[in-house]
Amino acid sequence: MKRIAFYSLLLVIASCSRKMNPEKEFQRSLFKAYDHTAENIFSRNIEGPAVDNAGRLFVVNYQKDGTIGLVQPNGTVELFVTLPGKSIGNSIQFNAAGNMLVADFAEHNVLEVNSTTKEVSVYCHDDRFNQPNDICISKKGIVFASDPNWQKQTGQIWRIGTDRKAVLLKADMGTTNGICLSPDNKTLYVNESVQRRVWAFDLDDKGNISNQRIFALFDDFGFDGMKCDTRGNLYITRYGKGTVVILSPTGKQTQEVALKGKDVSNITFGGKDHRTCFVTLQDRKGMEKFRTDVPGK
Repeated sequence: MKRIAFYSLLLVIASCSRKMNPEKEFQRSLFKAYDHTAENIFSRNIEGPAVDNAGRLFVVNYQKDGTIGLVQPNGTVELFVTLPGKSIGNSIQFNAAGNMLVADFAEHNVLEVNSTTKEVSVYCHDDRFNQPNDICISKKGIVFASDPNWQKQTGQIWRIGTDRKAVLLKADMGTTNGICLSPDNKTLYVNESVQRRVWAFDLDDKGNISNQRIFALFDDFGFDGMKCDTRGNLYITRYGKGTVVILSPTGKQTQEVALKGKDVSNITFGGKDHRTCFVTLQDRKGMEKFRTDVPGK
């Protein structure tokens, strides 16, 4: 009886130990969603998660539109900067200087935020922009921007060189939304939310695109932001479905991660090993996270 009681006590201790280490449980779990922040602390336009070189996580529209929040590892959030005037951010990327580039859909800008001084300036403005939606940056410092017109269900792709001038790469597309580069920077991926298509383009060293081709087609729900991991797998947020679908470099679906929220707007990689996916949810006005087996870029 004493031995049975002893082993029962060990089981109770082990059970309590597991309950007391949720972070360890999270680190061991692959493709399982957990809450990262509380609900209802961002606006409905929560978007654009991005991690800087120091590992800090930033997300647009904290508490209200026109702000950028700094998300701590424990999920608490603080105001980092308020954008000037009527500007509203939709996407964040970091350039080689460590500064934050922000797609400002309200004022037809790509803004630059100095990460040290928090000074905000216009990196690029063009009246031909519909509303810069999502951006990615090549190893050579070239910015690529998706530019949808939601009312007309059309879209464009822009290139912004190191001279900060915008060049229209592709017009007459569907509602261009998520945009990202393959790890070798030789392929540019762009999705169309309403048309549910993912396009791939060959990309040269000067930032020119060619060989447009369908990479993936879906017959339900929408798309939003997407990112590649270091092996070239593509992680696409399925807006309205509440999942992140993972496609191999050949376009084959290898995984689909179910989230608690449905209106999934964007994704980024972070954590010490870059294997934590941080996801923004517009219906929950907060963030979820899951672990993956391959680190992000």
